[in-house]
Formats: sequence, C-alpha cells, structure tokens
Amino acid sequence: MTKFNLDAAHSTIDFSVKHMMVSKVKGSFTNFTADLDGNAEDLTGATISLDIDVKSINSNNGDRDNHLLSGDFFDADTYPSIKFIATDIKKTDDGEYDVTGDLTIKDVTKTVTFDVEYGGKGTNPWGQEVVAFSADTKVNRKEFGLTWNQALETGGVLVGEDIKITVELELNPA
Repeated sequence: MTKFNLDAAHSTIDFSVKHMMVSKVKGSFTNFTADLDGNAEDLTGATISLDIDVKSINSNNGDRDNHLLSGDFFDADTYPSIKFIATDIKKTDDGEYDVTGDLTIKDVTKTVTFDVEYGGKGTNPWGQEVVAFSADTKVNRKEFGLTWNQALETGGVLVGEDIKITVELELNPA
C-alpha cells in the first residue's frame, strides 16, 4: 500500500445544476484534501477520502456564493465541510471502478457511488511520480437537506434537484 498526497494545483472538484430548468450553472470548491492509500493501478482494497471546505465554493457570482453558504443551502458556519469516505471499491473494467462510500453534507450522510477512471501515471518535470483519476456522480440535493427553491411564474423552479459532481485528482506518492 502506498500513501498518496494531493497535488492541489492540478486537481479540481466541480459541480453543475440546472437553472430555471433550461440551463446549467457550474461552480467549484477550491479548497479540499484527498487521501488515497493503496495501489493506484488497482484501487480495490484502497482507502479513499475527500474533505471539502464549503466556504471555498466559487460559482463566479459572489451573491450566489453567499446565498449558497447561508442557512438556505450549506449553512457553512455550522457545517464547514463536505466529506466522502469510500466503503467499497469494485473494478468494473480496465482502469475503471465504482467507488461507493458515505457522502456527508450538512448533518446528512448518504451512500453514493462515483464512477472512477484511472488516468495513468507519469513523471513530472521535477522527477516526481504523478497518478491521476477522474470521478463523477450525481446526487439529489434535497436528500442532503439542501431544499431551498423558488417557483417560477412560467412554471417550474429556479434550482434543479440533481447536482452533478466531477472530481479530477492528481496525486503524488508520499
């Protein structure tokens, strides 16, 4: 088993949600940690976790970010982090995995599965080994207590329920 450290400069956690039922609004969390202890080329048996600083949310709109941090959504002062801890990893194809675990948002923990793809490994210009993974999942925000919404005069709602989460990780052996 190898412990890997996050290369934060080359890693992202992004999300998207339907806006007014017609377009998508995208954002990201800019401050997070990721821990991987295992074999990067075969994740089965690895331990994996993510810890996201909610206050690092960035949707390219300060007013919207402040609303997302408020009690209407994340209540970041009370619940400052989003956590994911893998509980089961199944290899589905060469370099592809279903990584299932506990996702905690606010005070609600639900089981979610990320589709994970091993991107490969290489050596950076400073001689350090790098491994990469891409992961995505979709969650219903209402299941995590993120229930605020606003009805539209034309029908429908302002904010969609399904949130797509995309994670791009580069890691280095410790």
